Amino acid sequence: MTLRFHDSATATVRDFVPLQKGKASLYYCGATVQGEPHIGHVRSALAFDQLTRWLQTSGYEVTVVRNVTDIDDKILVKAAENNEPWWALAYRFEQAFENAYDSLGILKPTYEPRATGHIPEMHALIQTLIERGHAYPALDDSGDVYFDVRSWKAYGSLTHQNIDDMQAAPDADPRGKRDPRDFALWKGHKDGDPETAKWESPWGAGRPGWHLECSAMVTKYLGTEFDIHGGGLDLRFPHHENEMAQSQAAGHGFANFWMHNGMVTYQGEKMSKSIGNTINPREMLELARPLVVRYYLGQAHYRSVLDYRPTSLAEAGAAVERIETFIEAARKQLFPGNGFGYIGTRPEAFAAAMDDDLNVPAALAVLHETVRAGNTALAAGDADRVQEAFLAVLGMADALGMNPLDEKWATAAGSPAALGALDVLVKAQLEARALARAEKNWAESDKIRDLLAAAGVVVADTAAGATWSLQK
Repeated sequence: MTLRFHDSATATVRDFVPLQKGKASLYYCGATVQGEPHIGHVRSALAFDQLTRWLQTSGYEVTVVRNVTDIDDKILVKAAENNEPWWALAYRFEQAFENAYDSLGILKPTYEPRATGHIPEMHALIQTLIERGHAYPALDDSGDVYFDVRSWKAYGSLTHQNIDDMQAAPDADPRGKRDPRDFALWKGHKDGDPETAKWESPWGAGRPGWHLECSAMVTKYLGTEFDIHGGGLDLRFPHHENEMAQSQAAGHGFANFWMHNGMVTYQGEKMSKSIGNTINPREMLELARPLVVRYYLGQAHYRSVLDYRPTSLAEAGAAVERIETFIEAARKQLFPGNGFGYIGTRPEAFAAAMDDDLNVPAALAVLHETVRAGNTALAAGDADRVQEAFLAVLGMADALGMNPLDEKWATAAGSPAALGALDVLVKAQLEARALARAEKNWAESDKIRDLLAAAGVVVADTAAGATWSLQK
């Protein structure tokens, strides 16, 4: 099968033809670390994690770059409101993003550059644009440098807009611009700006514009032309439009594909703090296991809207439990000694779905159908079909980054492996309690029962012996 992806720039599904045989290069926009991550941030990272994993599964050596915007107007404003150094605030929230990514099993990128570490590359890009007639120092001697949108005839081609229909760029005082739509490449240091938030440049002390940062960083790590540029749909304009314009105006081929993931809504409405219908990754992880949250955020097609409802995590949890229950039952039948190795397989229908613009919903349908077939085989005692389904389910789950037996998830509370280990420990305590009861050592028996109860383990004495369950 040939991998095909939807290209936002052409609004068509195109065959993926990498610039280098056997290799794939991906850049997707990371966080502007001004606050805690929200679900949209994590959904975007997960979508491109699924893309990365499928490219790897398809045999590509993948280089992934995800940037960190650690200097920005919004960061300076938030830091001032908190009476906190801007760099301290940025680092604190950068760690919050990393924790959210790690919790959900999102692969670390090959490179994760910070904007503040690439000022020389930004200066070089600005100089190239000035020399090529596409940028100019501000007309008001503010130290700003702007991209001249009317100098680049292709401006607006990513989002298929006419310049005259666009709103003004709200990133600087328009009095220094030739056109209100010109956007800032460099922002001169202003009165009231922190002294630590400026760098010397040929145009005066200041800091980089947001759009420029990404172009400079991706070029350093992936070159002037690379395979895929991704990000949330909300970044298409103005961020990605401006990135593409300034990079191509500098003579770079830039991205061969543009891929954008859809937004997350709350019961059909846009999430908004003002109306109180938001939920963040931390809150989700308090409601459900990380694997369940990953399943929920990754179950929709990456380009579609993902709608959150109060029942969403319970539904995702039920789906994950069906997969886990089959895997555990099949594992016990096939590998009763617990030590086993396997090579997962992937049905053709699963691969065809993933090759078709990363159609995860269709791929999950194949996975769940295989689980159902495996359960039927278990009931019939057909070991060969059980093994076939078991290996296929593990192979598909691996490709999606949600194999319950993976070390990432196997140590999580509530996972089959964790419950298996707990079962061994609890049964050892129950055996000690049974011995104490046989010896009429009621104090020791009660002590063990109380110890288990304090740990959330409910013991029930039956005619067949004691059983246990976790407290609801």
